[in-house]
Amino acid sequence: MSWLKGLSGEPVEPYVEPASTPKVDDPAIPNRKVSTKQANKPFLSHKNYRNKQDRLHNEWLARKQARDEKIARGEDGGPEERDPTAEVEIGALSVLKFLLYTVVIVLLSGKFLTGSYLWEYEGRWAQLKTYWPSDQRLFSERLLAEFDGSRPGRPIYLAIDGDVYDVSKGKSYQPGGSYHILTGVDAARAFGTGCFKTHRTHDMRGLTESELKGIAHWKAFYEDHKDYFKVGRVSHPPIDPASPIPEHCNSKKQDDSSPRKDTDERVKPASPKSGEKIKKKDAKEKGKDREEL
Repeated sequence: MSWLKGLSGEPVEPYVEPASTPKVDDPAIPNRKVSTKQANKPFLSHKNYRNKQDRLHNEWLARKQARDEKIARGEDGGPEERDPTAEVEIGALSVLKFLLYTVVIVLLSGKFLTGSYLWEYEGRWAQLKTYWPSDQRLFSERLLAEFDGSRPGRPIYLAIDGDVYDVSKGKSYQPGGSYHILTGVDAARAFGTGCFKTHRTHDMRGLTESELKGIAHWKAFYEDHKDYFKVGRVSHPPIDPASPIPEHCNSKKQDDSSPRKDTDERVKPASPKSGEKIKKKDAKEKGKDREEL
């Protein structure tokens, strides 16, 4: 390591190339020789490539000239030959081909690795209904009630917060199923409170923030489900503000959701530990409900 001498202040001996090193003509400077050492190989290879390209181009020019002379004499010159040294331009078609090949490779990889072309993704963007226009309609409450599964040959619909979904493929929504009680009606309140028998109504007055989030969760569930799809909306008559708010099926929760209790909870923040327990409980219940539906 002679370069260490330069760091220490000692004079550095000049590099002298061994006489036995193979040498060739310098492609850039006439009458000069350069060695074929590893550092010079890219430079020499590029020069050889350029020489080859020049040779191919000159040969193509000669063939093109001969073809033009034949055509000038009225003879058949054959098909026009493309310059083999011309640079290929990347156009829109080439980009589309690349994207197409990429998509095919990704799909086949998913099928090979996971058994699913979409890598087991079943969200909204994997559903044809997201891109295919559908004939959505406006239902009255009376018309919606006719799609509760009691009439053979008709689909089964349920509504949540005004949106109507076709749930005919769900076994739980068939007559006798555990969630058949939710069909043919907008039972938005029941999705928030869990009172499926007594809260088969769209009236969401007096619901707590967590119950409203529960309704939003189920709306997203039906919106993104692979087997259920939206078919329209239901028109409800206005709710009389003076009418009583439906009572909760659980008397304890009814007391907890009173206006005074709800106000106190909003003012007084919950402890971190209790908040974590509530989040874990809600996540567990949502996961359980998703499996059942």
